[in-house]
Amino acid sequence: MVKLDIISDPICPWCYIGKTLLDRALESRPDHPFTVEWHPYQLNPDMPPEGMDRRTYLESKFGGKDAAFEAYKPVAERAQEAGLDIAFDKIARTPNTLDAHRLIHWAGIEGRQTPVVSALFRAYFQDGRDIGAHDVLGDIADSAGLDAAVILKLLQSDADRDDIRARDAQSRKMGVTAVPTFIVAGQHAVPGAQPVELWQKVIDDIDAQVAGET
Repeated sequence: MVKLDIISDPICPWCYIGKTLLDRALESRPDHPFTVEWHPYQLNPDMPPEGMDRRTYLESKFGGKDAAFEAYKPVAERAQEAGLDIAFDKIARTPNTLDAHRLIHWAGIEGRQTPVVSALFRAYFQDGRDIGAHDVLGDIADSAGLDAAVILKLLQSDADRDDIRARDAQSRKMGVTAVPTFIVAGQHAVPGAQPVELWQKVIDDIDAQVAGET
């Protein structure tokens, strides 16, 4: 197996698009060699714990309503190309994602990381749910086969907060400045939402290399 580390934030639309395209490549190559692990990166590490109104956030970040619209136009176009209908109009709040990353970390201990990541993306980008809210995270945990009561108890504590922040800082120290960033076999960094064909080629190249060594 080949490790595929994915550095991502569940409120990053490019991460959602990138995961969708990767998933299609993996589905087309059911014997792919990848074992996937998700790693934390907060687009907004200074976001208040309760999050903030999305319109206020975007207009302050991009400098007004029109600038925010222009910034998100290529995102909407690329999502449509990927067959994703992101419901931006349903998203009322931009959350702090530290707790969502804690959930992803705990899901990894149970071998349920990717289902949790998928559910977080769907909840935020399709259903407009606040994935900074503990009750929403509990629902997502339950839907992915985790014990929601245990997760809610952990969320009320400070468990793994410092670890998530340290791992986020380590990614930045490594030079990661944007997500998604995919790292193949611990050495080859692939930034951004890459097309299905690129991932198929990567998989085919790895398979050919393995076949040549046997």
